[in-house]
Amino acid sequence: MSSALKQIFLMIRVNLGSLPRRLWISLSMVLSVALVVAVLAGFLAMARGFEAALQGAGSTGIAVILGGGTNQETGSDVPAEAIRSLTATTGEIGVARDAAGGLAPAGGLALSREIVVPVDVIRASDGAEQTLSLRGMDLAGSALRDRATLSQGRLFSPGAREIVVGGRIADEFSGFAVGDKVRLGAVDWTVVGHFTSGGSAFESEIWADLEAVQSAFDRQGQVQSLRVRLDGAGGLPVLQEHLAAFPGAPLTALSEADLYAAQSERTASLIRLFGWPLALLMAVGATAGALNTMMSSVSDRAIEIATLRLLGFGRLPAFTATWVEAVALSITGAALGILASWLAFNGWQASTMGANNTKMAFQLDVTADVALTAGLLGLAIGIIGGALPALAATRLPLTSALRARG
Repeated sequence: MSSALKQIFLMIRVNLGSLPRRLWISLSMVLSVALVVAVLAGFLAMARGFEAALQGAGSTGIAVILGGGTNQETGSDVPAEAIRSLTATTGEIGVARDAAGGLAPAGGLALSREIVVPVDVIRASDGAEQTLSLRGMDLAGSALRDRATLSQGRLFSPGAREIVVGGRIADEFSGFAVGDKVRLGAVDWTVVGHFTSGGSAFESEIWADLEAVQSAFDRQGQVQSLRVRLDGAGGLPVLQEHLAAFPGAPLTALSEADLYAAQSERTASLIRLFGWPLALLMAVGATAGALNTMMSSVSDRAIEIATLRLLGFGRLPAFTATWVEAVALSITGAALGILASWLAFNGWQASTMGANNTKMAFQLDVTADVALTAGLLGLAIGIIGGALPALAATRLPLTSALRARG
């Protein structure tokens, strides 16, 4: 090992060994870095959890047909003539044929007509009013959600004012147990089942029969979207080509995965837009704190540094040792912040406005990439905040420092 490396390791050992003498000011740097990392990790975990909830709802084997040139169910309207034309088609249009149930007879298209109505529900825990999604659908609708399964009860009956409730709603709101009656709009509905969908956005919905919803909310004949099962991997382009030939208002077909991915990206980007500036602003303060901490460290060790320099230690060991100390404290703070964010946020239930301007519940998810991104910010604080004090350690006036001992 070269002499320079030995000097570096020795000075690092001296620096770290003197940390107990500067415990409180070093601890302040660690905690400031931890706070920055925890805040950023919380925002990123929120964005990641929202993305997971929506992307988990999407399937590449399911397509959603929307009308009116929009790519969202809100504002979409699929004309009755288009539905009749689509269901009457006997040739290949990229949609799978269904052997049972649904809108079409046996051997017809695997298709569900759907409409979403916002409904206000009072949360019993705090009396707050929440807007939820009541989705009217054909019987085939539940089968066109690949991850959705009934956890209790049964599916609604055609024409009946019965609802099936997503797991997140059933857990958060009272009065949605199987057998309960719930007032949605101006009529009462009977809860006949609960369903789960792997934690996806579907669990924030209430499902009911399409015609019952249309009648209860005076939307007779209105259909906002069609859900269809694609006929293989090449089904979507075939369906899109077929819809392009329809006269009248344009119809758009996109995969369910693409629909929810686009929705998740918009909201997740907004969450990050708030999170990053706040975290960076806090990081500036933490960097200033790190600089102050390390300058105090250099001042406290002035005699040690001067003595070692007079014994033949070069400027590089003094610079490296001081910088390593700053980085070590920031890494400790980053690790503490990541641990705190995981304990506090991972799996924490949150909610925001989702598609159709209704409440969507999701879980914060502190993933490895979230921890890595937040940890790198913490590391940057130490690298930047320790650079100037490390440079100051190399320019310490040796005679003045030794004279101060007397």
